[in-house]
Amino acid sequence: MMPAARESLLDAAYTALARRSWSTVRMVDVAAAAGVSRQTLYNEFGSKEGLARALVRREADGYLVGVERALGSHSDARERLTATAEWTASAARENALIRAMLTGCWSERLPSPTLSAVPSSSAVPAQRRADGPLPSPGDFVAVVRDRAVAALTGPGAVKPDTAELARSCELVVRLALSCVAAPPGEGGVGELVRSALDLTK
Repeated sequence: MMPAARESLLDAAYTALARRSWSTVRMVDVAAAAGVSRQTLYNEFGSKEGLARALVRREADGYLVGVERALGSHSDARERLTATAEWTASAARENALIRAMLTGCWSERLPSPTLSAVPSSSAVPAQRRADGPLPSPGDFVAVVRDRAVAALTGPGAVKPDTAELARSCELVVRLALSCVAAPPGEGGVGELVRSALDLTK
């Protein structure tokens, strides 16, 4: 199957999920919305659980692409971390799956795939990857922290105290996640992050 058709099916599943709870989303409706047969959908994802895992994996990947974009958006380290925190908070506000992945709070409306790997008999490489382990909130903290450290200590950069930098990066990620759970007032996420980074100097 063409990757474009897989994306169309994932788009259709995401759209269906925005309108109703995952338990009432029917595979036949997802296939029809994507313009393919139900058999094609089953060939690609194996089951509704496989579709859910693929959808969660795609949203996780999209979130991490946004992290990379935020980390590359400024030359100033403080502004890069602020942009990353703001992206985390806005992505979670706008996307229920990202919010669930980052917080571990899966509402009854959402699919709740197991985070551990599941046995995969799929011939589709993208589905075999989706059937692998899915990131937990702790995994996201570690991945974003490590990517931030790598971005801020890039090739040729003056190597700061990496342990100290890692702590600051983790603080920013955890602060962003707290803003997802309890949105900040005036000044928003950016103001909080800048203040926290000033304190860590």
